[in-house]
Amino acid sequence: MEILAIETSCDETAVAVLEIKGQNYQVLANLVSSQINIHKKYGGIVPEVAARKHVENVIPLLEKANINKDNIDVIGIVYGPGLITSLIVGLETAKTLSLVWQKPLVPVDHIKAHILANLIRGNQGELLPIKFPALALVVSGGHTSLVLMKDTNSFQTIGQTRDDAVGEAFDKVAKLLDLGYPGGPIISQHAQKADKTAFDLPRPMIDTDDFDFSFSGLKTAVRQELAQIKVKDKKVINNMAASFQQAAIDVLIAKTVKAAKKYKVKSILLGGGVSANKELRNQLSQAVKKELKWVEFWQPDLSNTTDNALMVAVGAYFKYQQNPYKYKNYWKKIKVEPNLEL
Repeated sequence: MEILAIETSCDETAVAVLEIKGQNYQVLANLVSSQINIHKKYGGIVPEVAARKHVENVIPLLEKANINKDNIDVIGIVYGPGLITSLIVGLETAKTLSLVWQKPLVPVDHIKAHILANLIRGNQGELLPIKFPALALVVSGGHTSLVLMKDTNSFQTIGQTRDDAVGEAFDKVAKLLDLGYPGGPIISQHAQKADKTAFDLPRPMIDTDDFDFSFSGLKTAVRQELAQIKVKDKKVINNMAASFQQAAIDVLIAKTVKAAKKYKVKSILLGGGVSANKELRNQLSQAVKKELKWVEFWQPDLSNTTDNALMVAVGAYFKYQQNPYKYKNYWKKIKVEPNLEL
């Protein structure tokens, strides 16, 4: 099976072609056009600007991918959650190709795609088998969720943020520190070799009985601490970055470990843009080894942490395999769902 996938849920335009034979896969194309440099000057993503850039980028990316339409068996497309105007660009492109080429169109949930990105390692190999039940921690600029999985098509949200997503909190704290955008990589860079205990920041909801998160209060605590400091030199900024990062990581790990124990999972999967954070990857890995010795820990390749179409192709593959007859002429039914929930 050869799958063409398109991803335009936020500010990256992405196209991928994935070939799967049995359990073996080969990445035939994996292209991403990022808009980070465009949105930097605004300190965040401007939805209408992002959508217009998708319009400009999606066709050139499809041409660059050297797609042979006769070899394509399935088209996968993200239809939510995400920015509505960005999602529309990708979906209308995919629907047109599905109609003209007469190929099945499979809608893919953006969050599920981030989770399933763990199954791919490098440009070729075998789809890695997950031991179920599994627990996924999805961390990005728009989402912070704990998702229980019974198989590759069964997803249940058991906890999520009540306010800011963790990636959003990284962006806002970076802005408070005048470090720029996007905040995740910048905070991580400034936190290296800094004192993560320099500031006594709260760990919101770390001891609650549920699996929900809250990062708005942590961001407010950073702002209040900074307001009391007269001289914000490099050392202060680095220590605050490290202290904030550690507070966020502590909450993410505590909730994940507690949920894994309750549901007796056999695997923990990390996914989303913030899963590129080295401290989160290292500390969560160590926590699983120490407290959940029977559990396998999965983390995606760094290249698959940010939004990409390869993860969408994997999601489309499993969804299509479950019911291949459903998606013939499915382009007539699909609509974007910017607030899509698992």
